[in-house]
Amino acid sequence: MNATTAGATAPDQGRIVLLTTSHRVAPGLLSWPAWQALRTADRVVCADGAHPQLPYLREAGIRVEETAPTAEELVDDCAGGRTAVVVATGEGDPALTDGLARLAGSGRVPMPDLELLPASYDLPGARLLDLVQVMDRIRLECPWSSQRTHEGLAKYAIEEAYELVEAIEDGDRDELREELGDVLLQVVFHARIAEEDPDAPFSVDDVAGTIVDKLVHRHPHVFGDETADTPEEVRAHWLRTKAAEKQRTSVTEGVPLGQPGLALAAKLHSRVRTAGLDVPLPAGEGIGYDLLALAARAESEGTDPEAALRAAARTYRDAIRAVEG
Repeated sequence: MNATTAGATAPDQGRIVLLTTSHRVAPGLLSWPAWQALRTADRVVCADGAHPQLPYLREAGIRVEETAPTAEELVDDCAGGRTAVVVATGEGDPALTDGLARLAGSGRVPMPDLELLPASYDLPGARLLDLVQVMDRIRLECPWSSQRTHEGLAKYAIEEAYELVEAIEDGDRDELREELGDVLLQVVFHARIAEEDPDAPFSVDDVAGTIVDKLVHRHPHVFGDETADTPEEVRAHWLRTKAAEKQRTSVTEGVPLGQPGLALAAKLHSRVRTAGLDVPLPAGEGIGYDLLALAARAESEGTDPEAALRAAARTYRDAIRAVEG
């Protein structure tokens, strides 16, 4: 995008190109307009001698000066129709850009064309790389984080999951974004700890690879030759492939018994109903059996009993606050 400044622009004042790159993209993978600008420039400068792009630019035959010219010097250098490309550092070049803005705003200096040229763009999910790098540093340098174990972090995973559910039920978008980040942190943290296991190490890439393989395998209607036109058909595909993967001897396998009671009861009933088993609810005295029957009924009607009870409890909480004034 070419943005000529408000200052007086003469045809022979040349051009300054500020070339920006993303550290999340492999060095050397620049856009074609970026390579054109670099190859046709009369001067290429970079203030950071350790910039990751420099070895690749030089390998391509681009002469790069490791210097930080002032705005005045760069403007003077472009006189006569010359082009200067500034390879921006990771922190940007505020002294240069502020200086150029000051000169342009003065209206007294004939200015070259100023162009901001993104040479590489982040792909979706690129900031996950930042999270992995930050987590790696925290694990190495933070006295608290460096001592954490899977067992010690387990309770936080549960807490963060509940806080995420609460944000969803509240409909708070900002809170939802934050809580999703907290849940994601648990995944990255556990994966970072797992890298240090001497017997069976794995990394966050292994975690991501496993779930990618699982998703592809369980969606043959998306990645394969099967078809599914309704949510029910999708669910049938999912259950068939999951059953083939797990080779379970009981429908109760894989149901975590540590989850909340209503959710546990509903999950067991869902497994029984999906498998077409005829298993009567156990008869017994006490509130536990009453709750089991209610959870099974809710699941049969397509209602999440945990969510329903939470909604009722929130209404009860509001009523309490109203009485309290």
